[in-house]
Amino acid sequence: MNATIDTSIAVVCGGPSSEAEVSRSSGRCVAEALKQTYPNVVLLELDKHLSAALAANSVDVVFPALHGPPGEDGTFQGFLETQGYRYVGSGVRASSFAMDKSVAKCIFRQAGIPVARDINLEHSLDLDAACQHIEKVLGDDVVIKPSSEGSAVGVRFANSAEEIEKRLQEACLHNGRVLVEERIIGREITVGILDTGKIEVFPVIEVRTPKGAWYDYEHRYTEGASEHIIPAPLSQAQYQRTQEIAVLAHKALGCRHLSRADFVVPEHGEPVLLEVNTLPGMTPTSLYPDGARAIGLSFESLVSKLIEGALEYDHG
Repeated sequence: MNATIDTSIAVVCGGPSSEAEVSRSSGRCVAEALKQTYPNVVLLELDKHLSAALAANSVDVVFPALHGPPGEDGTFQGFLETQGYRYVGSGVRASSFAMDKSVAKCIFRQAGIPVARDINLEHSLDLDAACQHIEKVLGDDVVIKPSSEGSAVGVRFANSAEEIEKRLQEACLHNGRVLVEERIIGREITVGILDTGKIEVFPVIEVRTPKGAWYDYEHRYTEGASEHIIPAPLSQAQYQRTQEIAVLAHKALGCRHLSRADFVVPEHGEPVLLEVNTLPGMTPTSLYPDGARAIGLSFESLVSKLIEGALEYDHG
């Protein structure tokens, strides 16, 4: 088989996730870029017709351009495994571990990776007792977030007892498990990893938003709403350490092909790892393609390398 001419590729996007529209944007970008190299590329929606569509197109490899559950949490990867499809990205376990922030942080701690202090809370919590526990353990300046969402969906900040109670109540209305972390002030930093035979670390990127804002959903996906500084203006020690931690986290989770590690880097001291994204965004405003371009890798070359990595992986 001619790996380029005869390879049939399905880019899968959308689905029921709160990040579905961003996923569709990523999917369109990936599909158009792949068509520059591969003639047989289809863009498919993650829905009940997907299995039949994959079979009808005699697909050889799947590129999941999916964000959030069930596309990024191992569920979709398990479906592809049972159907025997090769695919871009991490497997079931790594995807599941990375998507669950609480589980991922346990793995990071065991690997000696610096993370923020946190408390895990269930949906059926006693609100008063939870608030008292948070203030006792973490103080009153915290970040409250869902355990299993991406793109900063549902993230809330609180810096007083009253705000903690209010934000916690809001979070519990819309999410199951909730993660509460101490708030660390510093630069918003990200590092991409490309892992298709050997690990390549992208340059460190600082994300800057207007004063009073942060890198939330709006600033991630609105063109011109954030600035990506490459390379990030960190000290040499901090710069090297963020890249080192990104590789450690990628390996600790068992990721493959690609990942992006997000950090807060205080003015002094260790970078603090926030999370690892196993299917980072591929939209025109996304950080991961920016990192690739910074090492001279065009978007078309990047997605082709990822397909090549998936084709070389033997599930058997």
